[in-house]
Amino acid sequence: MPKSTIVKSDIRLFVRDTIHTKIEKLKKFIDFTLEASREIKKTPKYDSIREEMQEEIYQMQKQLASLHDLQRKLTQVLNKPTENVQLGSVVFTNKARFYISVSLGEFFFEGDRFYAISEESPMAKIMHGKQPGDSFVLNNISQTIEEIM
Repeated sequence: MPKSTIVKSDIRLFVRDTIHTKIEKLKKFIDFTLEASREIKKTPKYDSIREEMQEEIYQMQKQLASLHDLQRKLTQVLNKPTENVQLGSVVFTNKARFYISVSLGEFFFEGDRFYAISEESPMAKIMHGKQPGDSFVLNNISQTIEEIM
């Protein structure tokens, strides 16, 4: 896919929408599990099941808090063009494509694989400040920056 057809603001919207979709799904799972836990009979025989469900709800609430944190952090990511790698950059290397924003991981955008990574990640830290044509090595893998948006 030619890089010139990709619009940075579209990637940002895609990541924002992906986080929003995950939040909505998780809320539905939490609601479903809460409702199911209310329907379990209140007898000692079912105490362990209720405890497991409460633990599951707790874990999902922690995930929901993390997703809300990602959503909040994404609002702080600027959407302006960048000449060197920094927070908000979309970086094309000879091996991969990165959106330095929040730690969402791998996603597919317009048929191409991207990685949304935090500026705190080792990859973002090693690329920080670099420009097109610069090379770097991480985990014995050499990459060259081809384009930055």
